[in-house]
Order: sequence, then C-alpha cells, then structure tokens
Amino acid sequence: AAENETEYVATRHTNSDLHSTHDIGSSFSYVVVKTTTMMYKTITNNIVNAMRKALTTEQIALLRDVLNAKLAQVIISERQESATQNIADNQKLKERFIAAKRVEGCSSKTLDYYEKTISHYLDATTSAIVHQTTDDVRDYLVYYQETSRAGKVTIDNVRRILSSFFAWLEDEDYIAKSPVRRIHKVKTDSLVKDVLADEQLEQLRDACTCSRDLALVDFLASTGVRVGELVLLNRNDIDFNERQCVVYGKGGKERLVYFNARAKLHLQNYLSERTDDNPALFISNFAPFGRLTINGVEKLIRRLGLSLQMPKVHPHKFRRTLATMAIDKEMPIEQVQRLLGHVRIDTTLRYAIVNQNNVKMAHKKYIG
Repeated sequence: AAENETEYVATRHTNSDLHSTHDIGSSFSYVVVKTTTMMYKTITNNIVNAMRKALTTEQIALLRDVLNAKLAQVIISERQESATQNIADNQKLKERFIAAKRVEGCSSKTLDYYEKTISHYLDATTSAIVHQTTDDVRDYLVYYQETSRAGKVTIDNVRRILSSFFAWLEDEDYIAKSPVRRIHKVKTDSLVKDVLADEQLEQLRDACTCSRDLALVDFLASTGVRVGELVLLNRNDIDFNERQCVVYGKGGKERLVYFNARAKLHLQNYLSERTDDNPALFISNFAPFGRLTINGVEKLIRRLGLSLQMPKVHPHKFRRTLATMAIDKEMPIEQVQRLLGHVRIDTTLRYAIVNQNNVKMAHKKYIG
C-alpha cells in the first residue's frame, strides 16, 4: 500500500486446541498487498458459509451485501499457509475420521483400507484438506491412475473412499460442501467372469494329495463362503447332523451356511486323522500346525490350479460358481442372496452368471 494509505488487516485466529474447535486448517491471515476479485469472493463465501446455519435467507443476503461493500474498501491478499501445519491438521482429521468409522463398527480390514487410501491422497498435497476443491480431487485421481496404472474399479474405489471422507467432513461442519459430490461414479466394463465347470471341480478334487485339501475344496464348493470366513471357523462350529455351520461375515454379521454330503464325509475323514489340539477347522500340515490364513488358502488353491494348467483358480471363484449354479437350477435370487450373505441383491446378481443355454430354453418356454 502507498505510504499515505491506511493499512487494513483482517485476521482470523486459529485455536490450536483441535479438541475444542472445528476450525482445523481454516486459519487465514489477510494483509494489505493487492486487490483481486477472486480473493473478495473467497472471503465472502467462507464467511457466508460459516454463518449459513445461524441466519435466515434474507439475513444471508444482507450479510453478503455488507461484506461486498466493506471489502471493496480494502486491499487484501491471502498469506501463504504453513505446509507443516496443514500436514499436521490433515493427519488429525484423518485420524478422527478413522476413529468415527471404528465406532460405527467397520472391520479392521476396512479401516486399514480407508487409512491407506486417504494417507496416499494426503501425501500428494501440502494444502489444507478443508480447502480442497473438486479439481484437486479430479487431478489426484488422474495422477493415481497414470502412476499406478490402476483399473477403473480401483479408481472408483478410491473415489468412493474419498467421497466418504469428505462427506464426513461436511457432516461434522469442517467444510461447507464435499468437493467429491460433482465427481460421478466411474463407469466400469461389465465383463463376464468365468466360473468352474463340473469337470474342473472334479479335476481339482483329483489333484488333491491329502485329506485336508480335498475337504477344503469340497467345503468351498458346497458352502460358497468367503475365504476370510473360512479361516475363522473352528471344529466345534460344525454341525454335522444338520450339515451346517455359522460363519462370521462382513460387518461382524453371522449367518448359517450349508454343505453337502460329500463335503461332510471328506471333512469328517480329515478331522479324524488329526492328532493336534488346535481348535481351528483347517490348519497347516506341518508343525506347529497353525491355523490356515487367507494367504495360505489362496496359495493352496492357486497351486492346485497350476498343477492342472487351470488359469485363475482362487477361493472366490468357488463362491461365484455356487451362485451361478444355484440360479441355473432356479433357486430364488433372494435365497441366493441370503446364502451368500449379501446386504444388497445387486451384489448377488453381479456374482451370478446366467447360463446362455438356460436363457435360450427360457425364451422358447415363455416367448416362443
């Protein structure tokens, strides 16, 4: 400013105690340097948004008019924020979000996914998360896709998690509006995923070299359980009389699953051979005979597939095969949904692949 001009300074102080204020990362200091229309608009919008819940529509309009009139009399610019402080504030907001999701009952696996995804986003910026724009988020998604060569499904998962994070910030009044609202769901290719044919299931059974592997293959094929559910099962969870057991699915929800007579016989044979005292249903074949892990089951199934030159064999393929087989045999979709433990029936429909021959027969039956 010129020497004969009065210097106006508008300062908003930050409360450093983040436990008693929601003004995280929103501290601005305005000093007299130059006048820009964008700066006036930013200041006005920030103040109006902060007061929106306390004022009527008419009062908001009056406040905006007063701010425009008064700010026109000063020369202002935004002081560069401290990158170190922004990083610290962003980290605390992320921790609060994760804590909120933990209270809501999210699993440790989900919380870990949230934490890693949001941390990667925060590592890519030094500005305050509460000042992020839609363009900032879009630019990050483009950057992530180019550097990681991730597919559309992965990018949409990242978008979904960031949307959840910013929506939480909005609900908690840290920001006025989530910048992810304008970023729509990523359109993904609808690919038909193959399932295991009857012949392939028989080949996998024949390739098993021990009673454990045979029992494992048949249990996966007849129950359609998730691999994460399988490894949590104990021996006393199995009801051989009713050929059923209770598994703990996503979100800590229990459900009954059922197995067929073949799986029952192979499972009983496997358990009768064991001499250990481990309560786990499936364990390692070698000392110290620990409970099989998700990674262990995946390696076991993959190894069986490779021995038969059968590509892309994994535990989840058994689940998709069961869903497809059930629908092909005209099991009601609602019952398939219950069997698989899906909250939404749309998820069940994505798993199930309707046999084209059945479509042809249904066309003849119902249409002509």
